[in-house]
Amino acid sequence: MALDACVVTIGAFDGVHRGHQELLRQTIAAARRRGIPAVVYTFDPPPKVYFGQAEPLISLREKLERIATFAPDHVVVADFNQIYVRRTALDFLAELHKLQPREVIVGEDFRFGSCKGGTALLLRQHFNTSILPPVRCGNGEIVSSSRIRALRRSGLAAAAATLENWRDIVTAPPANRSGMAHLEVASQ
Repeated sequence: MALDACVVTIGAFDGVHRGHQELLRQTIAAARRRGIPAVVYTFDPPPKVYFGQAEPLISLREKLERIATFAPDHVVVADFNQIYVRRTALDFLAELHKLQPREVIVGEDFRFGSCKGGTALLLRQHFNTSILPPVRCGNGEIVSSSRIRALRRSGLAAAAATLENWRDIVTAPPANRSGMAHLEVASQ
Protein backbone atom coordinates (compact mmCIF):
# COMPACT_ATOMS: atom_id res chain seq x y z
CA MET A 1 0.00 0.00 0.00
CA ALA A 2 1.25 3.49 -0.83
CA LEU A 3 -0.29 6.67 0.54
CA ASP A 4 0.39 10.38 0.22
CA ALA A 5 0.23 10.88 3.99
CA CYS A 6 -1.09 9.16 7.09
CA VAL A 7 -0.76 8.64 10.81
CA VAL A 8 0.12 5.01 11.53
CA THR A 9 0.22 2.81 14.59
CA ILE A 10 2.04 -0.51 14.49
CA GLY A 11 1.72 -3.58 16.66
CA ALA A 12 0.57 -7.15 17.10
CA PHE A 13 -2.67 -5.94 18.72
CA ASP A 14 -3.32 -9.44 20.09
CA GLY A 15 -6.49 -9.07 22.13
CA VAL A 16 -6.81 -5.34 21.31
CA HIS A 17 -6.60 -4.69 25.06
CA ARG A 18 -6.60 -1.36 26.94
CA GLY A 19 -3.02 -0.57 25.95
CA HIS A 20 -3.76 -1.21 22.28
CA GLN A 21 -6.96 0.79 22.57
CA GLU A 22 -4.97 3.82 23.73
CA LEU A 23 -2.66 3.50 20.70
CA LEU A 24 -5.71 3.32 18.43
CA ARG A 25 -7.42 6.32 20.07
CA GLN A 26 -4.27 8.45 19.82
CA THR A 27 -3.71 7.44 16.18
CA ILE A 28 -7.27 8.19 15.10
CA ALA A 29 -7.25 11.53 16.94
CA ALA A 30 -3.90 12.58 15.42
CA ALA A 31 -5.05 11.62 11.92
CA ARG A 32 -8.34 13.52 12.28
CA ARG A 33 -6.51 16.63 13.54
CA ARG A 34 -4.27 16.53 10.47
CA GLY A 35 -7.07 15.61 8.06
CA ILE A 36 -5.20 12.54 6.79
CA PRO A 37 -5.89 8.79 6.91
CA ALA A 38 -5.37 6.72 10.04
CA VAL A 39 -3.58 3.42 9.41
CA VAL A 40 -3.27 0.40 11.68
CA TYR A 41 -0.38 -1.90 10.74
CA THR A 42 -0.59 -5.32 12.36
CA PHE A 43 0.62 -8.87 11.91
CA ASP A 44 -0.98 -12.28 11.40
CA PRO A 45 -0.14 -14.34 13.24
CA PRO A 46 1.20 -12.17 16.04
CA PRO A 47 4.99 -12.65 16.31
CA LYS A 48 4.85 -14.38 19.72
CA VAL A 49 2.32 -16.84 18.29
CA TYR A 50 4.45 -17.45 15.18
CA PHE A 51 7.49 -18.25 17.33
CA GLY A 52 5.47 -20.60 19.56
CA GLN A 53 5.83 -18.40 22.63
CA ALA A 54 2.09 -17.86 23.10
CA GLU A 55 -1.39 -18.79 21.95
CA PRO A 56 -3.41 -16.07 20.23
CA LEU A 57 -5.87 -14.27 22.48
CA ILE A 58 -8.36 -13.77 19.65
CA SER A 59 -8.73 -14.73 16.00
CA LEU A 60 -7.66 -12.41 13.19
CA ARG A 61 -11.32 -11.82 12.37
CA GLU A 62 -12.09 -10.74 15.92
CA LYS A 63 -8.97 -8.56 16.02
CA LEU A 64 -10.08 -6.79 12.83
CA GLU A 65 -13.61 -6.36 14.18
CA ARG A 66 -12.27 -4.83 17.39
CA ILE A 67 -9.90 -2.53 15.50
CA ALA A 68 -12.76 -1.49 13.20
CA THR A 69 -14.71 -0.10 16.18
CA PHE A 70 -12.11 2.69 16.31
CA ALA A 71 -12.80 3.58 12.64
CA PRO A 72 -9.32 3.66 11.09
CA ASP A 73 -9.18 4.39 7.37
CA HIS A 74 -6.84 1.51 6.53
CA VAL A 75 -5.71 -1.68 8.21
CA VAL A 76 -2.58 -3.39 6.91
CA VAL A 77 -2.19 -7.02 7.94
CA ALA A 78 1.34 -8.28 7.32
CA ASP A 79 1.58 -12.01 6.70
CA PHE A 80 4.06 -12.87 9.46
CA ASN A 81 5.74 -15.94 7.98
CA GLN A 82 9.20 -17.43 7.39
CA ILE A 83 9.94 -14.83 4.71
CA TYR A 84 8.64 -11.84 6.67
CA VAL A 85 10.55 -12.82 9.80
CA ARG A 86 13.89 -12.44 7.96
CA ARG A 87 13.24 -8.79 7.14
CA THR A 88 15.68 -6.42 8.76
CA ALA A 89 14.71 -3.29 10.62
CA LEU A 90 15.85 -1.28 7.58
CA ASP A 91 13.59 -3.38 5.31
CA PHE A 92 10.66 -2.56 7.58
CA LEU A 93 11.52 1.15 7.58
CA ALA A 94 11.61 1.12 3.76
CA GLU A 95 8.13 -0.43 3.69
CA LEU A 96 6.87 2.10 6.19
CA HIS A 97 8.18 4.96 4.03
CA LYS A 98 5.67 3.90 1.32
CA LEU A 99 2.88 4.99 3.65
CA GLN A 100 4.52 8.41 4.02
CA PRO A 101 3.57 8.72 7.67
CA ARG A 102 3.43 12.20 9.11
CA GLU A 103 3.41 10.54 12.51
CA VAL A 104 4.04 7.01 13.81
CA ILE A 105 2.52 6.07 17.16
CA VAL A 106 3.85 3.02 19.04
CA GLY A 107 4.24 1.70 22.55
CA GLU A 108 7.61 2.06 24.23
CA ASP A 109 8.23 -1.70 24.05
CA PHE A 110 7.72 -1.85 20.26
CA ARG A 111 10.39 -3.84 18.38
CA PHE A 112 10.63 -4.64 14.68
CA GLY A 113 12.85 -6.39 12.17
CA SER A 114 14.69 -9.68 12.42
CA CYS A 115 15.93 -10.42 15.94
CA LYS A 116 13.90 -7.40 17.11
CA GLY A 117 16.70 -5.20 15.78
CA GLY A 118 14.55 -2.07 15.48
CA THR A 119 13.19 -0.06 18.39
CA ALA A 120 10.84 2.85 18.85
CA LEU A 121 13.93 5.05 19.15
CA LEU A 122 15.12 3.90 15.70
CA LEU A 123 11.68 4.77 14.31
CA ARG A 124 12.11 8.23 15.82
CA GLN A 125 15.32 8.68 13.79
CA HIS A 126 13.33 8.22 10.56
CA PHE A 127 9.83 9.50 11.34
CA ASN A 128 7.98 11.89 13.62
CA THR A 129 7.29 9.25 16.27
CA SER A 130 5.16 9.37 19.41
CA ILE A 131 6.16 6.71 21.92
CA LEU A 132 3.37 6.06 24.40
CA PRO A 133 4.05 4.77 27.90
CA PRO A 134 2.38 1.52 28.92
CA VAL A 135 -1.17 1.59 30.23
CA ARG A 136 -1.30 0.32 33.80
CA CYS A 137 -4.10 -1.32 35.72
CA GLY A 138 -5.25 -0.18 39.15
CA ASN A 139 -2.51 -2.09 40.99
CA GLY A 140 0.19 -0.50 38.82
CA GLU A 141 0.91 -3.55 36.68
CA ILE A 142 1.31 -3.03 32.94
CA VAL A 143 -1.63 -4.09 30.77
CA SER A 144 -0.25 -6.58 28.25
CA SER A 145 -1.30 -9.58 26.20
CA SER A 146 1.11 -11.69 28.28
CA ARG A 147 -0.57 -10.56 31.50
CA ILE A 148 -4.01 -11.37 30.08
CA ARG A 149 -2.81 -14.86 29.10
CA ALA A 150 -1.39 -15.41 32.59
CA LEU A 151 -4.66 -14.34 34.22
CA ARG A 152 -6.65 -16.67 31.97
CA ARG A 153 -4.30 -19.59 32.74
CA SER A 154 -4.80 -18.89 36.45
CA GLY A 155 -8.57 -19.07 36.05
CA LEU A 156 -8.99 -15.31 36.49
CA ALA A 157 -11.04 -14.69 33.35
CA ALA A 158 -12.90 -11.74 34.90
CA ALA A 159 -9.63 -9.97 35.73
CA ALA A 160 -8.39 -10.66 32.19
CA ALA A 161 -11.62 -9.24 30.75
CA THR A 162 -11.09 -6.05 32.77
CA LEU A 163 -7.72 -5.55 31.07
CA GLU A 164 -9.27 -6.20 27.68
CA ASN A 165 -12.05 -3.66 28.39
CA TRP A 166 -14.47 -4.67 25.65
CA ARG A 167 -17.69 -4.17 27.62
CA ASP A 168 -17.15 -0.41 27.81
CA ILE A 169 -16.17 0.23 24.18
CA VAL A 170 -18.55 2.38 22.19
CA THR A 171 -18.34 1.86 18.46
CA ALA A 172 -16.90 4.92 16.74
CA PRO A 173 -18.69 6.06 13.58
CA PRO A 174 -16.57 6.18 10.44
CA ALA A 175 -15.35 9.74 9.84
CA ASN A 176 -16.72 11.32 6.66
CA ARG A 177 -17.20 8.00 4.91
CA SER A 178 -19.39 4.94 4.91
CA GLY A 179 -18.48 1.38 5.69
CA MET A 180 -15.40 -0.30 7.00
CA ALA A 181 -11.73 0.53 6.76
CA HIS A 182 -9.81 -0.50 3.67
CA LEU A 183 -8.01 -3.77 4.42
CA GLU A 184 -4.65 -4.49 2.82
CA VAL A 185 -2.90 -7.82 3.28
CA ALA A 186 0.83 -7.40 2.91
CA SER A 187 2.68 -10.54 1.87
CA GLN A 188 6.12 -11.34 0.55
